[in-house]
Amino acid sequence: MKSKIKSGLVLTAALALFGFVPNLVSASEVMLTGASCFPIGSPPGRPFEAFVAEINARGKGVVQIDLKGGAPAIGSPFTLTQKMAKGAYDMVGCPEAYFGNVLPEAPVLRFSDHTYAELRKNGALDYVQKLLAEKNIRYIARYHDFGPFYLWLSKPITGPDLTGLNLRVAPVYTAFFKSLGATVQRSNYGQVYTYMENNTVQGYGWPALGWNPAWVKVTKYLVEPGFYHASLHGIVNLKTWNSLTQAQQDVLTSVGLEFEGNAEETSAVGGSAMKKQKDWLASEGMEFITMEGADRAKWVAAASDAGWAEVLERSPEHGAALKKLFSK
Repeated sequence: MKSKIKSGLVLTAALALFGFVPNLVSASEVMLTGASCFPIGSPPGRPFEAFVAEINARGKGVVQIDLKGGAPAIGSPFTLTQKMAKGAYDMVGCPEAYFGNVLPEAPVLRFSDHTYAELRKNGALDYVQKLLAEKNIRYIARYHDFGPFYLWLSKPITGPDLTGLNLRVAPVYTAFFKSLGATVQRSNYGQVYTYMENNTVQGYGWPALGWNPAWVKVTKYLVEPGFYHASLHGIVNLKTWNSLTQAQQDVLTSVGLEFEGNAEETSAVGGSAMKKQKDWLASEGMEFITMEGADRAKWVAAASDAGWAEVLERSPEHGAALKKLFSK
């Protein structure tokens, strides 16, 4: 018996010397690199930090994420997904607005009339997954939703006419604001306060949740209703994904789906988080401009029409198919 054990240990050592220990390799912990499209510690950046922390907590001994930093400190948020697809990072956390330059159809992720559970069931996310695979990207989950976007202003408007306003934009709502007469200017997250303070812009689009409290000093009005979904998505380099074991993939998927489910409740327009935020805004002197009747109908229709028109122009074939899956 002792000789058998000894010979077995010798064989194992010999195999290890030449790298032939598949069980040990498959069971080893893998370290992936991650990056955020928002500054670390900022309101919109914290959900990805929480997502990474949960992966690391559950993935001990299996898979870990080394969060390298957030944009713009590590570079433009608009090129982060491109870099990830080329192998600079393994995983990023971004709003789809920041990877529309990689996937022309990405805006559909903010237009959905369905819950993400429904999108997974009706094949909508499978369709997006196939399109992303062509770009060497694997979709994991929507790990957070800040609810709808809103227009925030330094001066009031009386209806859905934005003529005469210069607004800070991201790709999310550029087409929408321009369709109502606004001129637009892009900037990074850190420039919003300065641009509002010196009147370079008179407004910007942003969700109420994940909003920077410091902006209350330069922002006087919030326009309702909101539009689209301010969602954040976890995506992974496809080659990296394919190199992972099933157990490692399962950690990323299970945490992603849990966060995705929780996001539905967190982002609810009438939910406790949104009420608490709007109550605080009101206490700080924020005034709410609410579109009613025909103005409201025009506002809502303009957001939908401009958004989908942009997708259909960029991708006629896929855009039409996706509209059927994402719209009711």
